[in-house]
Amino acid sequence: MRVLAVETSTLAGGAALLDGARVVGEYRLDIRLTHSERLMVAVDRLLGDAGWTPHDLEGLAVAVGPGSFTGLRIGLAAVKGLALALAIPVAAVPTLDAMAASLSHAALPVCPVLDARKHEVYACRYRWDGAAMRREWDYLAAAPAELARRLDEPTLLLGDAAGQIRSPNARVVEPPSRLPSPAWVGWLGLAALRAGGTVAPADLVPIYLRPSEAELKRRAAALR
Repeated sequence: MRVLAVETSTLAGGAALLDGARVVGEYRLDIRLTHSERLMVAVDRLLGDAGWTPHDLEGLAVAVGPGSFTGLRIGLAAVKGLALALAIPVAAVPTLDAMAASLSHAALPVCPVLDARKHEVYACRYRWDGAAMRREWDYLAAAPAELARRLDEPTLLLGDAAGQIRSPNARVVEPPSRLPSPAWVGWLGLAALRAGGTVAPADLVPIYLRPSEAELKRRAAALR
């Protein structure tokens, strides 16, 4: 199954092409250009380099967060448009799940940690059960100190905010800025697509663990 995966949860977003279990190509770039400026350029380049056209795609996978509000909206809008234009199925992949999957088979529990700004991080803890990485917590937005208190056993931490967690149980994976991978989004998306775990384009929504800045401003304005 030929799948295009899109990951825009953080500044270092990108896209990947998978042909079954084989990663045909992956594009990641950690620079301060918005995803709206570079996402579709990356997709076009990947397709061209692979010798594929959009009509060769059989499925789509997209990271749905938690992460950057703006980045997630751009990624989801792009995938919705492609799904409708090409009439192909879509799998929604939580960003933290994809990050944890990159450390499958780990002997220790794994906790992806992303910078949520406003002195908080997004995180969740997973454990390898012999078949998959199983989520042990709900996705959370918390202060670094609160997450540190929750680490009650040695745990592998990865992500751009892993270094913020000051705990004797924190085992930060090098490099500490390890970020979500479009290829892992594609890998989990492929499994979901094969299992029939698809989402209608109209139902694609990001995982927001707290209100956006725009929503907070609207609420404040309504109270005046």
